[in-house]
Amino acid sequence: MGVTDAAQIPKQRGEQLLDSAVRYAEERHWDVFPGTWLEVIEGKERCSCGAEACATPGAHAVRPDWSTQATGSGVGARRMWSKTPKASILLPTGRTFDAIEVPETAGFLALARMERMELTLGPVTCTPDRRMYFFVLPGAATKVPDLVRKLGWAPASIDLATRGEGYYVAAPPTRIGGFGAVQWARRPTPANRWLPDADELISALAYACGREAAEARSRAQ
Repeated sequence: MGVTDAAQIPKQRGEQLLDSAVRYAEERHWDVFPGTWLEVIEGKERCSCGAEACATPGAHAVRPDWSTQATGSGVGARRMWSKTPKASILLPTGRTFDAIEVPETAGFLALARMERMELTLGPVTCTPDRRMYFFVLPGAATKVPDLVRKLGWAPASIDLATRGEGYYVAAPPTRIGGFGAVQWARRPTPANRWLPDADELISALAYACGREAAEARSRAQ
């Protein structure tokens, strides 16, 4: 990860983070827990963990027992972010949702296809490192590899992964390094409160990832 001048580092508003964390807990019943945050030291950005080569500066768990720290209570979320107002918002997967992770280009291609097919979608995030996360019902992590195989792809041959139990994703408006903030490609709304099953989305996602993998192989030849 590179470093930038202090003037270029986007500010992370503490009150916005607190309000967002409380809304996720109260309105969506998602568990939340505070992660690391960005600090400016001698004009350069640093993750609060102190590591100079941090892979996800400002957006990873602080403690190894983070899963026990997560809360689905709005009161609990308010208490935690009041203590660490700059902390990133992290959502454990494998509880109220799993997340299917794909490259941004494949994700938007799949999203357009799903909309044409009028599929029911859950929330979708887009990260500064050009990854997209499609929120689906829990259990996706265990069955997606078999679903991908049935569609004719080897799971290892396409850039598609799942986040289930034991993992987490960063939620908006968390910022990652100096690259920008996690954003909603599809915001949480009352209409998408009920999440789709992985079975409903995997065909479009696997097709888009398979197409991208084939194009990459073609360019490499």
